[in-house]
Amino acid sequence: MNTEETHSSKKVDTTSQLSMFRFILDLPNMVTLLGLLSALLGIYAAITGKIYIAVVFGVWSVVFDWLDGLVASKLKNRTNAHRAFGGQLDSLIDMVSFGVLPAIILLSYSNYNPWFIPGSFAIIAACAIRLSYFNIYGLTNGKTYTGLAVDYNGLIISLFFLIESFFSSDIFPEALYILVIIIVYLNVSAIQIPKFPKTILIGIIIYAIALTIHLVNL
Repeated sequence: MNTEETHSSKKVDTTSQLSMFRFILDLPNMVTLLGLLSALLGIYAAITGKIYIAVVFGVWSVVFDWLDGLVASKLKNRTNAHRAFGGQLDSLIDMVSFGVLPAIILLSYSNYNPWFIPGSFAIIAACAIRLSYFNIYGLTNGKTYTGLAVDYNGLIISLFFLIESFFSSDIFPEALYILVIIIVYLNVSAIQIPKFPKTILIGIIIYAIALTIHLVNL
């Protein structure tokens, strides 16, 4: 389940304020933090020139992003405070996983060409705008997303790297740049995208495992 769905509009009782450690020990939030760790490792890999490893970690960030929502839906005794905190934490980590990490991958693959900075900024900005918009309006009629949900950024970029061999080494960075701009447009567009069922997580996990085996061996 896409973790953007875990955002809650219910009001929180601030008279019984919980400590931050109580929220950290909440199982769905622990899963969300694993997504942040995956994104951090992806950023480190990209900075050190291990682009394929960075792409793999980006996909695992997607896995944890969907998994935390699934875990949250199975827990029956979570308070409104836990749901609200989880939604805020999820948004902040999505910024890193699906905004900052793709931007660093783009910059690193271009050997930090300054002409690629606008594209890198654009995907971070689009991620921030998309998440802020969703936090206000949520799903349209409870069924569809307005614009491409940001967790698909990592999946689309990873799929593009699977067809890298069809491009020359001189052209692929520019092709990746164009792809990022297309993703930016889709993130902030008004297109309606259906909400996928929870069972799609199984396919994402299988894809992440297969991608890991494939790209790590390149």
